[in-house]
Amino acid sequence: MNAAPSAPRRARVRAPELIGKGGWINTGGKDLKLADFRGRALILDFWTFCCINCLHVLDELRELEEKHPDTLVVVGVHSPKFVHEAEHQAVVDAVERYGVAHPVLDDPELATWKQYAVRAWPTLAVIDPEGYVVAQHAGEGHVHAIERLVTELEAEHEAKGTLRRGDGPYVPPEPEPTSLRFPGKALLLPSGNLLVSDTTRHQLVELEEDGETVVRRIGSGTRGFADGGPREASFNEPQGLALLDDGSVVVADTVNHALRRLDPASGEVTTLAGTGRQWWQGSATSGPAREVDLSSPWDVALFAGKVWIAMAGVHQLWTYDPVTRTVAVAAGTTNEGLVDGPAAEAWFAQPSGLAATADRLWLADSETSALRWVYGDGQVHTAVGTGLFDFGHRDGAADQALLQHPLGVTALPDGSVAVADTYNHALRRYDPATGEVTTLATDLREPSDAVLVGEDIVVVESARHRLTRLRLPEEAVRVESVAHRTRRAATEVAPGRLSLDVIFQAPAGQKLDTRYGPSTCLLVSSTPPELLLKGEGADTDLSRELELNPAVPEGVLHVSAMAASCDDDPATEYPACHVHQQDWGVPLRLTEGGTDRLPLVLAGMDEG
Repeated sequence: MNAAPSAPRRARVRAPELIGKGGWINTGGKDLKLADFRGRALILDFWTFCCINCLHVLDELRELEEKHPDTLVVVGVHSPKFVHEAEHQAVVDAVERYGVAHPVLDDPELATWKQYAVRAWPTLAVIDPEGYVVAQHAGEGHVHAIERLVTELEAEHEAKGTLRRGDGPYVPPEPEPTSLRFPGKALLLPSGNLLVSDTTRHQLVELEEDGETVVRRIGSGTRGFADGGPREASFNEPQGLALLDDGSVVVADTVNHALRRLDPASGEVTTLAGTGRQWWQGSATSGPAREVDLSSPWDVALFAGKVWIAMAGVHQLWTYDPVTRTVAVAAGTTNEGLVDGPAAEAWFAQPSGLAATADRLWLADSETSALRWVYGDGQVHTAVGTGLFDFGHRDGAADQALLQHPLGVTALPDGSVAVADTYNHALRRYDPATGEVTTLATDLREPSDAVLVGEDIVVVESARHRLTRLRLPEEAVRVESVAHRTRRAATEVAPGRLSLDVIFQAPAGQKLDTRYGPSTCLLVSSTPPELLLKGEGADTDLSRELELNPAVPEGVLHVSAMAASCDDDPATEYPACHVHQQDWGVPLRLTEGGTDRLPLVLAGMDEG
């Protein structure tokens, strides 16, 4: 009789119960407990729907779920950053909008987040069939390691008799018969019709001037990446649209990480830029457009002869040159935050909306709740917004005004701009002449874009699945309201010395890649900069001693970590290599008696 294979030794911690005041989504109304998943490998995906990195992980997990349908269950634990994301209906909408095909626990008070000591979106926790946490991974790009672990868990628990195969608890929602489903962006065509990216249905929809009557649909309606005629072509959650000088339309095909071209006359779709693969650190940042990887292009605009791209996935602006058919980085470092100045040094946070005027490119920088602009000389400026964790609905002087996760911006005839203030359900206006922010309209539902049509402005009400036409008022309504900060509690730390430890353990079967020098990098900064007296900057060590300024009572610590690992198999001549990367924005409150150690898990378990 053959002996059962010995189980690999790994750290195990009893998994805390799953608690969420908002309840369960995608379960047919059934409440679930941790015990309901016993016998399966379970992945908890801690996500929030504003976060582009979380959306990347949803895409990575789809393939894993398909490969292990009867032994693996993925559960999303929705853990909000913005106030709007704590609304249950908003979470229900987001689950449908992004095609989440597994159960989701709505945890508006971050109860489960705290129990699992999570500090960043996205974070994945792997629980074995006996209910123990065996791994944790922060950031994206970890699916190769998790799949290997899931395969090991299947074999181990099959041998022990503790694996239970069968259908999972997912119950899909009933489809809704609306003409549009979570539309993203809109464009006025020369014909007077409107073209809309029908994001959740993976199509473009042409509507008559009334904004309601469907003329035609372009795209197969299922996720895919194929060129061809209007029925054969396929998209994957398309967003931004821009009209080129030759009359064609460029489309930001977001989840395909590509730019597509639509010929409005024939409905033919071709690919302009992107490979279909997501850009990673170390990938090319310029070159022939069809040979360079992109990362979640969210919007496009024609400015200074080039197509500018809001590259939400890497917090940058890129350009596509229609003449040379090349792409290149135009602004941003890939660090997430709000820093103005020369384009090459500026920081953005998920730019998601663009609008061009003669002398500047406006952009909605969603994660910093900011309205910003770029001059033709490459200098980046901020009109409204202060950082990652300050947001709200307040009118008045721009340096005091607040937005909440805006996704769209529209240039108005008088030189001002309208902002689709998405999580405030409002349309706002910024006037550069006066430096004032006002509110044009409220009671919209997650507006994501707007387009001028004559004297009207047509708003994409994404979560109401429609376009809404408004008359531009001569005077806007002023709204005075309170500011909001993130619902996430600040980490209480002692002033003075703080030990920062980024924990990275190479996944099973891999080793750190040191062939070309150090395989790790750690970048640390803070808001305000005065918070850090010591420890700022870049180095290769994943542990660092920081010194916090006792005179600064609170702030945000920005940490960016990267580690490279390669498959450790001597028989493989060209081992596959993997990049693990995550950015943290950690709110800190300096308190006597607070902790003097801050552990951040990139991959592995914190046993410190």
